[in-house]
Amino acid sequence: MVTVNLGILHYVLDHIYGALVHRTKISPPFFSRGWGGNKLDLLESMINELLPDLAVKNWSPNLVQPTWRTIWETKTACLREGVFRTPCDEQLIGALPPESYTARVAFLTPKLVPPHQMACVVHLAGTGDHTFERRLRLGSPLLKENIATMVLESPFYGARRPLLQHGAKLLCVSDLLLLGRVTIEEARSLLHWLDMEAGFGKTGICGLSMGGVHAAMVGSLHPTPVATFPFLSPHSAVVAFCEGILKHATAWEVLREDGTAQRTAMTHEEVRERMRTVLSLTDVTRFPIPKNPKAVIFVAATDDGYIPKHSVLELQKAWPGSEVRWVTGGHVSSFLLHNDAFRKAIVDGLDRLQWKESSL
Repeated sequence: MVTVNLGILHYVLDHIYGALVHRTKISPPFFSRGWGGNKLDLLESMINELLPDLAVKNWSPNLVQPTWRTIWETKTACLREGVFRTPCDEQLIGALPPESYTARVAFLTPKLVPPHQMACVVHLAGTGDHTFERRLRLGSPLLKENIATMVLESPFYGARRPLLQHGAKLLCVSDLLLLGRVTIEEARSLLHWLDMEAGFGKTGICGLSMGGVHAAMVGSLHPTPVATFPFLSPHSAVVAFCEGILKHATAWEVLREDGTAQRTAMTHEEVRERMRTVLSLTDVTRFPIPKNPKAVIFVAATDDGYIPKHSVLELQKAWPGSEVRWVTGGHVSSFLLHNDAFRKAIVDGLDRLQWKESSL
């Protein structure tokens, strides 16, 4: 009985948090400027053309060369920050706001171990995670396990946020697809750099919530085995914006009016169906099984008000050999309280990869 009551409490906490953040008039809702017009058409076309070939096409990452500066260093660890121009093709760059052209990363490494005897995990941003600090806090205790942490600042976030955008509230639906597509390209390029240039013996990719969806996509598409850690994440953005709490943070009336201006009059039901169609492009069950599915560990919450259990299990079913670990709590409380479970998953998943042979 106590467990049930605690579960309800965690679930209610998610909804209280969601009401305070998403139902007040303190900030505008998601997609307050509509669908995105031609940009959305372009992205839908690009992704629809790409999806059928994902399982057979070797989508090679572009190599990037970040410019590094040291933030601090001790006898045992070093934190650097790097910048590089996004490696996306010109069509995607043309759709990005200029503020997002330059990517920024933080790179926390142990100093006493050669790279080929270390692992490194790239951490991707969840919704609203504009800075490096939270993800560095998640990764820093792993230094003692000889696991480095690389944190990518997402397009539309942090210093890459467009001037007219308030916080994490993306202006157009097209921005959500663009954010995801560019993040995937950049993360795969960073994994390629860690492998080919820095010489790390193992690599991984992780993220919480939205970052977990992107991490799953990166792990699916990367040409070599990487440990993959989607934490508190759904199998698709459809779940977050059409089923979960974020549906209350979406400018549905703006989208209806914008859709009517572009086509014929739209009902509210048609707007929601249109959103489902667009966001189905983010369904990770449509992506290939990662090269080493045993190195995929999902961590999900038992009473998540944002992400229902069925969504997590759909992706596990699509990737036979992957593992789901459950923590007791909701989306918000697990985000705050279960970092040790996330770290344990990272250590265990990396242990399921083979060490790359050193070229030294």
